[in-house]
This record gives sequence, C-alpha cells and structure tokens, in this order.
Amino acid sequence: MSDESRPHRTAAVIPAAGRGVRLGPGAPKALRVLGGTPMLIHAVRAMARSRAVALVVVVAPPDGAAEVRHLLDEHALPDRTEVLVVPGGDTRQESVRAGLAALPADITSVLIHDAARPLVPVDTVDSVVEAVRAGAPAVVPALPLADTVKEVDPRGPGEPEPVVATPERARLRAVQTPQGFDLATLLRAHEAIAVSGEGATDDAGMVERTGVTVVTVPGHEEAFKVTRPLDMVLAEAVLARRRATDVY
Repeated sequence: MSDESRPHRTAAVIPAAGRGVRLGPGAPKALRVLGGTPMLIHAVRAMARSRAVALVVVVAPPDGAAEVRHLLDEHALPDRTEVLVVPGGDTRQESVRAGLAALPADITSVLIHDAARPLVPVDTVDSVVEAVRAGAPAVVPALPLADTVKEVDPRGPGEPEPVVATPERARLRAVQTPQGFDLATLLRAHEAIAVSGEGATDDAGMVERTGVTVVTVPGHEEAFKVTRPLDMVLAEAVLARRRATDVY
C-alpha cells in the first residue's frame, strides 16, 4: 500500500520527563496537582478526548515509568484510546525520540503535546489533526500577541538590556501545543538535527530547519503553559469554570 492510500492513524506523544524547576522544588511539573488531579492526567485526557487520536504515548522520567503507569491506571481515561508509557531521556529531544520509537507501524501522523498545557480544548487538538491529514507536513496552533515585543542585547540578571529591534507585532504569533506532524517528516527532522546541550525544545523548529514549511492554525487562550505559580492559579480558575458549566 502506498503512503498516499494508507488510512490516517494519529498518535500523541507527551514528553513528561522534566522536573519543572520554575514551579519550585518537589514533584516533577507534570505530576503537580491541578483541581485534585495531576496535570499529566489532564494532558492525557485532552489528547484522548479527540476521536482522531488512537494512541497516547507518555514519556516518563527515566526512572519513573512504573510510577507514571500506576498513576495512569488510577485515573479514568477514555476506553477507546490506548495509553503507553515509555522511559525518556536526559533532554526533551531524547524523550520525544523515545516516544516516536514506541509508535506502531500503522501510525501516519503524530501530535507532540506539552504535559504542562493541561487544558487545551479538544477543538484545538482536532484542528491540528485535520490540517495534517489535509496535507500539511507540520502544524502548530498559534495566537496573535497582545504585547509589543522587543529584541534586546542580553545582559546579566537584573542589568538593563539595550533594545536592538521592535518586530512588527502583526507578523508574530505565540505557538502552543499540540504540534502536529506527518510522522515521516518529523522522524527525518529528528534524524537530521543532532542533540546538543539541552537538545531541541521545539519540534516544529526542528522541522523548519530541514526546509519544510510549518503552518499555523488558531490556538486557544486556555492552552497556556503552566510554568509559574501564577499559571497554576489561572489554570485552577479555568478548571473551576469548566466544571461549573459542565463542559469538562
């Protein structure tokens, strides 16, 4: 069967091996509790809520795969979606690679989703999947910027930093996840871009570097990344509103 005639089957990979130091000491960021439930569970449910996602692969800390599997087994997840847990690596790029390596041969497209974006709506997930299945090799959800952005000459902590440019805000977008890819395209990017230092933190950026065009679809304000204590406050408020209106 040619690639063109293969049925579309989509998986989601959630790298959740990081510790999340910006939220302070303690449990890894993905295991912090939001509304009584670990953020990772919210993120898995967000992917599994899409009927287009057949499989979710959670990439756990290298020594924490059994703990994460137990955590998933303790919480209700949609029955129609299979959830695998694999150990990750020392960098996000290595962890994503581990997730990709676990995908079965019939997967044609993949979503890469931050565990720290636990409240992304299903409509956003579906929009990304639909754009990939329509032929886009790489898709990111994105929002226009509300703030003016300045490019600066970086200095030390607390030092004044000279502004060197003011990009045109209308041409800028803040990207979110899940980022969606034709699987073969993303695999080629991971093979082409060597791991160095912290490794690549943005899969769409890796694909861009191979010369492939990345397109955007509308993101959602509730798909924000939870990295600071204030983000937890906002996420709790969003979750409480959803529960009050019975849309969660």
